[in-house]
Amino acid sequence: MPDVRLSSPQGKWILVTTVLGSSMALLDSTVVNVALPRIGQDLGADLGALQWTVNAYMVTLAGLILLGGALGDRFGRRKVFVVGVLWFAAASLLCGIAPDAGVLIAARALQGVGGALLTPGSLALIQASIHPDDRGRAVGLWSGFGGIGAAVGPFLGGWLVDGPGWRWVFLLNVPLALLCAPIALRHVPESSGVKAEGRFDVLGAALGAIALGLVTYALIEAEGDTVPAAASAVAGLAAAVAFVLVEKRRPAPMMPPAIFASRQFSAVNGVTLCVYAAFGGFFFLAALQLQVVVGWSALAAGTALLPTTALMLLLSARSGELGDRIGPRIPLTVGPLLCAAGMLLMTRVGPDASYATEVLPALLVLGLGMVTLVAPLTATVLASVDTARAGLASGINNAAARAAGLVAVAALPLLAGMGPEAYRMPDVFDAAFRRAMVLCASVLVVGSALAFTTVRRPAPDCRHPECRTHGSVAVPPLEPETAPGGERGG
Repeated sequence: MPDVRLSSPQGKWILVTTVLGSSMALLDSTVVNVALPRIGQDLGADLGALQWTVNAYMVTLAGLILLGGALGDRFGRRKVFVVGVLWFAAASLLCGIAPDAGVLIAARALQGVGGALLTPGSLALIQASIHPDDRGRAVGLWSGFGGIGAAVGPFLGGWLVDGPGWRWVFLLNVPLALLCAPIALRHVPESSGVKAEGRFDVLGAALGAIALGLVTYALIEAEGDTVPAAASAVAGLAAAVAFVLVEKRRPAPMMPPAIFASRQFSAVNGVTLCVYAAFGGFFFLAALQLQVVVGWSALAAGTALLPTTALMLLLSARSGELGDRIGPRIPLTVGPLLCAAGMLLMTRVGPDASYATEVLPALLVLGLGMVTLVAPLTATVLASVDTARAGLASGINNAAARAAGLVAVAALPLLAGMGPEAYRMPDVFDAAFRRAMVLCASVLVVGSALAFTTVRRPAPDCRHPECRTHGSVAVPPLEPETAPGGERGG
């Protein structure tokens, strides 16, 4: 049984280590969007290359994050976590010195591999090391500090882009890793899962990542040469079908189909796909809109987006308590509608927009919608399956959220009519942005309707997440392993 008390020096070092590690991946996901216009200018990249700058990272992260958690259970959580931290730092260094968009995109894909190793490990280390009596507080502190990192991310990214340059958005990860890895090796005890037999579902992970990558390529390249895009779409769908067939036949699948026998679990993951697709599309395009159309600096654009994260950090725990009292159906119905209203309000944001009267009201409504739905969504995912599978359920839900975001970043510019050079033409981008916000709002309405018709109150003795503070609007928090010998989900 884990026996390190949080108040001890070792307990504090464990918390510092996990916060540093998770902050690397979290900061990277929140600051890169702010840097995209400057990256495009410096590297001569078109909109498709900017989409890949975001999605190359998300493809490998979403495809491999469940496998990353399993590797930690098998070979040692500290070992895999440290490998992930150093891998992420090396890939970040390559991003920072990339001479062209092609190298940057390849390095971002490598970053995603490192993220898949370190992200599940950061919370699993707390679960495996901290005494059960202190674990809830430790997870709360981990989640809270992560929220602060998410809040600082856009501001820090804007400052770096306008100051030292966009390359420091990536280079900043190197000193963080050089600080994190030695602390982990010195102060964090090694641990592994009880079960150490069986094969890893490497084939399933590979097929999942390949399917996501091919579909993403097809969506991004659809406005160019349609033959390769069509071929990629067909191959991506074939890989997705193969993934489902493999998971059905594997003795220890990465994503066991039996878990979807729970109608509520399937329905809530459907809601997750809708809301996180909208979130992914919004935050990708909003940072561009504020810089390309409104004319703000990267620092001003990053700072402008802080209200959504601040509201999440301050109010998500109370939202989770409200969801416990009244059940998840109302929050999961009302939350997406509030988010849809916020995105429709963003259609008022055009050239020379006023922050106080146009941008801030939209972000406040959007943030309140996020607060309303995110914590109950996580709790409902965990409550919809057996306790022994809560970690696995959270990992699947997390992967679904990331996959939804990357597909949205690939598809939304195509559906909104953004050409490869749209972000260089403010009038063209502004018109496409308004169409995109309407599309995002429509997807949120679909998610709200799905929640209203399918979500029911969980059983009274259902499992609730230890992560009750949500600071990141990009993905739901990961849930650690639930019990010795239980399944985990990264």
